[in-house]
Amino acid sequence: MLQKSKLILTFLSLSLASYAFSNVNGANQDSTTIIGEYEGHEDYGYNFIATRDDDDSEYTITFQKVNDDVLAQFNLQSDELIGMKFKITYKVKLVVTKDENGFDDENEIYTITALEKM
Repeated sequence: MLQKSKLILTFLSLSLASYAFSNVNGANQDSTTIIGEYEGHEDYGYNFIATRDDDDSEYTITFQKVNDDVLAQFNLQSDELIGMKFKITYKVKLVVTKDENGFDDENEIYTITALEKM
């Protein structure tokens, strides 16, 4: 019976470790929703100005990717949307690559999954 308990405990530990690892690598992403004002598009992404809940300070959030269905609905390349307020739903994925020295380079990729004009 003790051997069976150790086997079950080992299985549960490995399952939990696997789940934690998949979350770190973006496999199980949760969506986040904020309100932001569109500031325009640059080579590196789409910029929005949002306000922090805790101290009302403003910050810029840049999205490197936008789902195709969102781009079909909103032409974020156009200057017409600059200054408009949106409800933005997005996911963040951690991407780990190796640099030229073989060290891990971690980048967060922000992807807009839904956009709603306010």
